[in-house]
Amino acid sequence: MTRNTGSEHGWTVVVTGASGRTGSRVAEAARAAGMTVRAASRAYGFDWRDDSTWARVLRGADAAYLLCPSDVGAPDAADAVGRLAREAVGLGVRRLVLLSARGKEQARPAEEALRASGADWTVVRASWFSQNFSEGPLVAELREYGELVFPGGAVREPFIDARDIADVVVTAIGAGDRYVGQVLEVSGPRLLSFGEAVAEIAAATGRELSYRAVPAREYGERLAGFGVPPEELDFVVDLFESLLDGHNAHLSDGVREVLGREPRDFGAFVREAAAEGVWKPDAAAERP
Repeated sequence: MTRNTGSEHGWTVVVTGASGRTGSRVAEAARAAGMTVRAASRAYGFDWRDDSTWARVLRGADAAYLLCPSDVGAPDAADAVGRLAREAVGLGVRRLVLLSARGKEQARPAEEALRASGADWTVVRASWFSQNFSEGPLVAELREYGELVFPGGAVREPFIDARDIADVVVTAIGAGDRYVGQVLEVSGPRLLSFGEAVAEIAAATGRELSYRAVPAREYGERLAGFGVPPEELDFVVDLFESLLDGHNAHLSDGVREVLGREPRDFGAFVREAAAEGVWKPDAAAERP
């Protein structure tokens, strides 16, 4: 059973990665649901790699959203998730929701570490985020060079809006024991290749944008040129080779099952982001 015996909507929720793509939206959705958000990031004195920073953030909270800082499938993720989850449970924070990746076998050890912690756990396995095209490293290529170079081939992916992930996470936290001990797989409503996704962005922006598929090894060489440490490159290359092989080219019903509605469509996301000028060549200079 969960620790809190009152309404979950009055809970204090620790949100790791609170300034990131999903964490910021989890924080927003949690506040909208009447929860108190306790941001956990380096800016607020929390560091996944320094366990001496954990107790201050966790103590007195009711639930936590766990987002691994590098990747849930990284070699050190299971150890970090397990230790943080055990500390949370020891401090009375039993309700934990982990963001994992759909179809990523490398993520299973982190999920198992959460299960073994004694927490009232839920795992949310998500497909690729729509916001990967508007936030982070991919957007700069489209914005400045009009081309996305990526090892996605012609593989089709059901891109999910990060706001849907956030809504599922917050609903799972606020639904008592309903989703405890469950794995929720979430995706967008339709399949698109990376090339088709870029074409939709081009149509919405009126720009000539292109997609160039490259092998994962070649992409790794590009990342090395951008300064990615050598010790990370082998993991990244192996990840892309295994994750983008077509086995994820199917839809999942998690959004509909949890929220009772259809997931947001990629096209709607693109229209909103284009209206905000996300892919304008001078957008980075204009943004605060």
